[in-house]
Amino acid sequence: MKILMVLTSHNQLGDTGKKTGFWLEEFAAPYYVFKDAGAEITLASPKGGQPPLDPNSDADDAQTEATKRFKGDEAAQKELAQTAVLSEISADEFDAIFYPGGHGPLWDLAEDGDSAKLIETFAASDRPIGAVCHAPAVFKHPKGADGKPLVSGRKVTGFTNTEEDAVGLTDIVPFLVEDMLGANGATYQKGPDWGSFVVVDGKLVTGQNPASSEEAARKLLSLL
Repeated sequence: MKILMVLTSHNQLGDTGKKTGFWLEEFAAPYYVFKDAGAEITLASPKGGQPPLDPNSDADDAQTEATKRFKGDEAAQKELAQTAVLSEISADEFDAIFYPGGHGPLWDLAEDGDSAKLIETFAASDRPIGAVCHAPAVFKHPKGADGKPLVSGRKVTGFTNTEEDAVGLTDIVPFLVEDMLGANGATYQKGPDWGSFVVVDGKLVTGQNPASSEEAARKLLSLL
């Protein structure tokens, strides 16, 4: 099994002067689910190299078993520091693709043409596609074979408007994940805020929030 994990390269939280990036738990938990299952993982990002870490995901209250394991795993840290450049990635080499969240993807991966092409290629060949929390932002532009948005008519989830409101960023983010998915014709579903909630529709796997990252990865794995 070869799995491509795509992380954000964006580190600015709008014009607040604060930093953002990827969310540590949403990378670490899936990474170890895949790794422990014997998958070969390739990490990529739009700019390549070290992706920016959202500092809030490094706070004491955001730590989980997976993040603690990552902090003691020098090999994984080295791998993360050397992500491949997304534009140089060929979809043909992978069995599945997975996007960890964090607010960063709202700015770069949501608008990234290389990411959109990869997603469309995976969808056209019926290979699993996973995204958690803010990462379903990557479904903003990809189209299906019918020319409609890829998520049109599909059941999906992602970070809720009420969760965004709770973290105080509703007016900072370029768009709300829940609203965008709905506008693209998706059947948006959600569970209680901050609880694990994962939706599987065919080979499309989406998780609502950081608590959903491990379950989303397991569901993706089961499709392989």
